Amino acid sequence: MRIIDVPIEKIYVPTAKRKGLDEDKVLALAEDILENGQTKPIYVRLGKDRYVLVEGFHRVEALKMLGETHIEGNIVQARKG
Repeated sequence: MRIIDVPIEKIYVPTAKRKGLDEDKVLALAEDILENGQTKPIYVRLGKDRYVLVEGFHRVEALKMLGETHIEGNIVQARKG
């Protein structure tokens, strides 16, 4: 997979993922990213005019907290149900 810069403003976070937000985890990740950079990309799938978050909600929130506008991510295929 190829890592791309994903605009944070174009990421849609499904409601189910938003319910699991742990503010302490976001703060710890933000501190780690300041010291070491983003070491693990998020996973998104393409939606209509946006990216739908598959994995990496806390990383997205940590980078938002740091004032970043882009995040490293991999695009994955939508699951066929």
